[in-house]
Amino acid sequence: MDKKRKVKNIILSLLVVAALILILAALTRLFMPKYMGEVKEGALIGEYYDEEKDFDVVFVGDCEVYENFVPLVLWEEHGINSYIRGSAQQLIWQSYYLTEETLKYEKPDVVVFNVLSMKYNEPQKEAYNRMTIDGMRWSPSKVGAIKASMFESESFIEYVFPILRFHSRWNELEREDFRYFFGNEKVGDNGYYMQLGVVPVDYIPEPKILGTYEFGEASWEYLNKIKDICAENDVELVLIKAPSLYPEWYPEWDEQIVDFAEENDLKYVNFLECTDEIGLDFSTDTYDAGLHLNLSGAEKLTSYFGDYLAENCDLEDRRDEPELSALWENKKTAFYERKAELEEKFCEK
Repeated sequence: MDKKRKVKNIILSLLVVAALILILAALTRLFMPKYMGEVKEGALIGEYYDEEKDFDVVFVGDCEVYENFVPLVLWEEHGINSYIRGSAQQLIWQSYYLTEETLKYEKPDVVVFNVLSMKYNEPQKEAYNRMTIDGMRWSPSKVGAIKASMFESESFIEYVFPILRFHSRWNELEREDFRYFFGNEKVGDNGYYMQLGVVPVDYIPEPKILGTYEFGEASWEYLNKIKDICAENDVELVLIKAPSLYPEWYPEWDEQIVDFAEENDLKYVNFLECTDEIGLDFSTDTYDAGLHLNLSGAEKLTSYFGDYLAENCDLEDRRDEPELSALWENKKTAFYERKAELEEKFCEK
């Protein structure tokens, strides 16, 4: 075989490999959930990467952060530039690896962690794991999150090549899978997931009696890891418990967090203890009977917490920065456009 033919065969082989990779990537994109329908929360994690990463405050945690805090309020009232890295049932080891990853991109002044996930000492549901992990970019942090979250029945290779997990969706594909093939619409406002409905609290289930009220070993391990990585990067860690009326936040759990905060010189705010000060009205400020807040309630809670952050943390008012102020003007426009769209949808129902 002459030299020209060898070169031609090598080029042909490379083109075939490249074509196979493109086909695999296209099929992966098609079969993976887009989270553009009713369950949009799965799209939140990936939106962070498109942001200008110069945040003063970064929230990590579950739905008790991404549905209860409004970064626009922190900006308008205190000039605090904030972002929420939240996802559905975000487990504490996932919060740790998201914190670790965030600190590779930027060094915020404050990381806020919602402590509800301390109740979980092991993985809960693969679908929720995927809503956090699949949106992360590849990095050692994503690898760590996968290994910490996987069930025994799962394999790491399915996270590397998601088509191995989702190929069976071929007969479940919906219009949104094709519509958003080339990219998703934005669903969050700096990580906040807006809800406008009103479903008042009319019943709170009796709390279950637990066999033990001690948090598990893994939960403590990762809370300490979050504390340590924040300290190593000169970032203040603030612990919070959102004012959700249920699932139950037991006094025994709260005591453990209070003790941990005191022992480690951390700030901890349990908003369940100050709902009257916040001005929350659970007949109007929740969209799902007390599990989470709607926009009205989230604005009240954020305003209260903004006052706390401004008084207790070393944060600057950045509203005099022209470029950042211009960026927030655009974000404000997008926020109220989203609100108007949601209001219109409610009127149509």
